[in-house]
Amino acid sequence: MYEINRGRVVRTLEFIQDVIVISLCIGLFSFMVLQVRDMFLSLLPPLDFHAVTADILFLLILVELFRLLIIYLQEHRVSIGVAVEVSIVSALREVIVKGVLETSWSQVLATCAFLLVLGVLLFLRVWLPPTFEGIDPEQEVSKRYRSRAKSELIQNNGH
Repeated sequence: MYEINRGRVVRTLEFIQDVIVISLCIGLFSFMVLQVRDMFLSLLPPLDFHAVTADILFLLILVELFRLLIIYLQEHRVSIGVAVEVSIVSALREVIVKGVLETSWSQVLATCAFLLVLGVLLFLRVWLPPTFEGIDPEQEVSKRYRSRAKSELIQNNGH
């Protein structure tokens, strides 16, 4: 009977996933170039402060998302720190663009709670590793994944 080679299937699926992420990177980079052009055009008179601020913050969000995709391509994992940073900048962008005074108190309270939770996550992500003798949890997971993949590759090749 025909036996499925799991290693080959996994490698093929990871390759397809990498191709998808690379196409996302190319599309996001192209969109960032268009956004930079629009941002510079919005700097021409008459100057709309809210539009310029929204464009700059949106561009920062796109840069962080691009960085998140690059980290994923390099290490095949999603960086928690970068994802939290993107979420914080996105929430702040919405508050700045909409305006705190024009937002209902319940939405402001919910946004504050959301930002507080994200801040705690970011704080824990940054400050916990030194308490564990400098161990970076994200790098440790990455090392474990690489060593596991390497051992599976050696095992599949019969060495």
